[in-house]
Amino acid sequence: MTIAIDYYFAPHSPWAYLGHQRFADVARTHGAQVRVLPVDLGGRVFPLTGGLPLAKRAPQRQAYRLLELRRFSEWLQVPLNPNPCYFPVNPDDAAKLIIAVDLQDGTEAALALAGAVMRAVWVEERNIADEGTLAELLQAQGLDRARLDDAHSQRVHQRYEEDSQRAIDAGVFGAPSYVIDGEIFWGQDRLDFVERRLQQIDKGERD
Repeated sequence: MTIAIDYYFAPHSPWAYLGHQRFADVARTHGAQVRVLPVDLGGRVFPLTGGLPLAKRAPQRQAYRLLELRRFSEWLQVPLNPNPCYFPVNPDDAAKLIIAVDLQDGTEAALALAGAVMRAVWVEERNIADEGTLAELLQAQGLDRARLDDAHSQRVHQRYEEDSQRAIDAGVFGAPSYVIDGEIFWGQDRLDFVERRLQQIDKGERD
């Protein structure tokens, strides 16, 4: 039986970026099927689940966030600029592009593009709200530029809305969130628990 993991994230989330490759590697090791689900975190999920955009959080929380980003970047040895030029940034076009690639080119291509988009924000100082940047990221991944047009389709827009609602219905309130058999693991710092859960499933199948 193939294990399925619902991977809810926002393409401008530093926490999703920090955990992205590690999550992909864990899922691949266990032969898990990943459902790539970028969601409208600020526009749909936060208003219904009590989350606040960064600018509206208390100064103490903002300061601690920067501290934690530096800590995790150093610990995981994943490069990250905690104050990139293009953040905050509107992630909607990037999210829809990832969905378009998922629909047309498959999960692995969508995961690879998602990682490139996140790295563009948090390492390369690039504006993922700019179509030219997105076109360059597509090209670097060997993907068809036509995906930019696909990303503006009604089909993709509808899936973005549906996946955002799906996240809310699943109890998701932040990114990244990994859901296995209805169990939520919130945050890249919960990936150890994700791996343990997958190991339990693997063991159960062998027993």
